[in-house]
Amino acid sequence: MKICTMNKIAPCGLVRFAEGYTVGEELEGASGVMVRSAAMHDLSMPETLLAIARAGAGVNNIPVDRCSEEGIVVFNTPGANANAVKELVLAGLFLASRKVVEGVQWAATLKGQEGVGKLVEKGKGQFAGPEIKGKKLGVIGLGAIGALVANAALALGMKVYGYDPYLSVGAAWSLSPAVIHVTDPKEIYETCDYVTVHVPLLDSTKGMLNAAAFSAMKDGVRVLNFSRDGLVNSADMLAALESGKVAAYVVDFPTEEMLGVPGVVAIPHLGASTPESEDNCAVMAADELADYLENGNITHSVNYPDVSAPRTSPCRICVLHKNVPNILSALSGFVSSRGVNIETLVNKSRKDYAYTILDVERLPSDDVVEQLSALENIIRVRVLHA
Repeated sequence: MKICTMNKIAPCGLVRFAEGYTVGEELEGASGVMVRSAAMHDLSMPETLLAIARAGAGVNNIPVDRCSEEGIVVFNTPGANANAVKELVLAGLFLASRKVVEGVQWAATLKGQEGVGKLVEKGKGQFAGPEIKGKKLGVIGLGAIGALVANAALALGMKVYGYDPYLSVGAAWSLSPAVIHVTDPKEIYETCDYVTVHVPLLDSTKGMLNAAAFSAMKDGVRVLNFSRDGLVNSADMLAALESGKVAAYVVDFPTEEMLGVPGVVAIPHLGASTPESEDNCAVMAADELADYLENGNITHSVNYPDVSAPRTSPCRICVLHKNVPNILSALSGFVSSRGVNIETLVNKSRKDYAYTILDVERLPSDDVVEQLSALENIIRVRVLHA
């Protein structure tokens, strides 16, 4: 099988593809794609393409809806870069408080002047800032990254408030009981000295940090955004900075209007830019992709349900289909009516789409597969043989 790499992928991930794979930059004829930040929205997907693995968390560069319609499973690697982002968020807390960036930039202007030491002592007062110990931090989004940030901030002596209406069981177990869980972000806005956001960019979250949110926050609040730039309304943030409502804004997704603005620390998307993170993401993405191509198992998909099952037969039929009434009975009934005995059936759905794995006692004929693929609401059929 052919794997297309659309960005530089860490070698430790690429070596996960065993014998029988070819890895290169050519998309035509590829069964799978490994991608980091390359834009894929305007690409024509070949009919051979079965899956795309994003070596990272966000999938804004991938046309997920189109992939769903065409039966292309899209994977991401949640948690693989969580520690890297957490460490930069902690750095962001200090940068928001102590005016380190501004101080460094000012110190550079003293080069060549006489009496630099005296000038430093005379001018350093303009860069004074508060300590974070004892301050209140609000964490919006308690997934893999948010939970790590919350726990680390507690260890630094902060009082931490957390908000996440979709808190998973795994995240809840990893979260310190000392984190104060609130059910309304407004409580964070009204209470906290620092606010950091760790949620995906969705229609429901786009521009969530806006004039209304800022007006509810404490005067002089410090805001951190290491998730996506679209979560913050830029015009409202600029107004809040100018008025002093927001004392500092640390963002890992700088836009043109934020560059050079007093109070803004614009970091060039360095959250996951560590060799450890790139390695973790590459390995996780490669394993997800290979397991799907070889076994039909789906883990960490963003557009189809996660379905993973050990093989109970050498022959496996994998069906991507619409999530509509009676589809499962129609699917299993069709296979059985063609004399193919089903040994194991696993099915799950996710919104408009569903996925079914059938382990059968023998390979169906090409005619059966063709007829199955032609059934209404069937998107894609694959037959795997060990």
